[in-house]
Amino acid sequence: MTGLLDDIKAMAQLKEAQGGKWNAIKPEYAARMRAQNRFHTGLDIARYTASIMRADMAAFDQDHAQYTQSLGCWHGFIGQQKMIAIKKHFGSTKRRYLYLSGWMVAALRSEFGPLPDQSMHEKTSVAALIEELYTFLKQADAWELNHLFRRLDDAKAADDRGQIETLTRQIDEHETHIVPIIADIDAGFGNAEATYLLAKKFILAGACCIQLENQVSDEKQCGHQDGKVTVPHEDFLAKINAVRYAFLELGVDDGLIVARTDSLGAGLTQKIAVTHAPNDLGDRYNAFLDGEEIASAEEIQNGDVVIKQNGKLVKPKRLASGLYQFKPGSGEDRVVLDCITSLQNGADLLWIETEKPHVGQIAAMVDRIREVVPDAKLVYNNSPSFNWTLNFRQQVFDAWQKEGKDVSAYERDKLMSAEYDATELGRLADDWTRDFQRSAAKDAHVFHHLITLPTYHTAALSTDNLAKGYFGEEGMLAYVAGVQRQEIRQGIATVKHQDMAGSNIGDDHKEFFHGDAALKAGGKDNTMNQF
Repeated sequence: MTGLLDDIKAMAQLKEAQGGKWNAIKPEYAARMRAQNRFHTGLDIARYTASIMRADMAAFDQDHAQYTQSLGCWHGFIGQQKMIAIKKHFGSTKRRYLYLSGWMVAALRSEFGPLPDQSMHEKTSVAALIEELYTFLKQADAWELNHLFRRLDDAKAADDRGQIETLTRQIDEHETHIVPIIADIDAGFGNAEATYLLAKKFILAGACCIQLENQVSDEKQCGHQDGKVTVPHEDFLAKINAVRYAFLELGVDDGLIVARTDSLGAGLTQKIAVTHAPNDLGDRYNAFLDGEEIASAEEIQNGDVVIKQNGKLVKPKRLASGLYQFKPGSGEDRVVLDCITSLQNGADLLWIETEKPHVGQIAAMVDRIREVVPDAKLVYNNSPSFNWTLNFRQQVFDAWQKEGKDVSAYERDKLMSAEYDATELGRLADDWTRDFQRSAAKDAHVFHHLITLPTYHTAALSTDNLAKGYFGEEGMLAYVAGVQRQEIRQGIATVKHQDMAGSNIGDDHKEFFHGDAALKAGGKDNTMNQF
């Protein structure tokens, strides 16, 4: 990036070359507008953010304390406010991303209305949300720089040389709100060709990282529901290849693929894998199929399927749906094979969907994977589907019980109760929860921690609290005390909602375009001046 003064000089030279035809154009205004719009296309964003993720992965390999985080966002405004808050509180967006959840798109963004997480929403709705998120993040850049430019104007009017120099440097060193998005493509919404076409939409919208899961696309289920059905590795690898080709075709050569396995909770498969030789990938997949050994053809009934498993003839268990069942207790072994195979065939990161947040369980699987692929790293879902309070209190209870500590004051099945909040067990469980991300990064090689659906829950909770007060005895005080007063005292940007929506930027543009004839909205009668 060039600096503001260099851009002003370049614009002045362009203007001069026009022989007076651009006399109404002020080089400083044009340079400001250029600074406020750093990214012109989604591909610009995808290439920029891919390099950020690659650098962050390299840093994590050297120091596991350098893990990354994100929160799932279902609207551009939510993503924008999240990144503004991060910059306000921490001074930098470094190692903070956005997550885009297919679950939230299904529940909140489908033209069909609220849907379960079963890939029934429109294919392009996720790509549209990626574009929306980046539109709002770009506007946050323009908004923040607009305030710096206005302060610069004030400094120039006061002839404050020191402030002019400081503000010019802040403008030149401005950190963008544009950060990587990890985008959920579900199971690809169809075959490998459909996955490729949709991946291109994602990338053109700005996605540098696409998360793909090994469930069947037509029977896809939420990762925390029953009835999940996986596909043979060859089918999944074809989709990984499809996504990689999409990145390469569009020139995002370092784009990232997160290979998600749902095998831990998936007991079914739609297909018997193709196998050509003992212990090849198809044979290893089929070795997990549950079934009964047969000795002769007389035991085969009409419609039965028979395979060779470990040198023996086996009739796999087939359900009325036509699906095949895996052996009980085979989930972790299937997860390990899924992950190794994905990393060896083009995936960059892993996602293991688990049924509880337990560092030991995750680490045990990752250690087995890293025996074969030493630099394996995880993206982990800190899911709202887990009862975090109950899980960690039970983990503390179990640890104490194993140590021989007296736990008679606690009822394990009722540990969610508020009566345990202030107890030693409750406090220690909160400490374990607080340290979960640090511990999982260190012990289970989790590079990226995300919460899939947090803003779905925060929107519901805050709306419930406001509705309870506003429509009840508190009336208007519910909004004033619970929302606006807090916005003012905590410095939330939205308290000046007209400004946040771009009214000041629009006023500046009116001045750029109309000069002294500009009719501005931000005059003395603007009620936003009360804040």
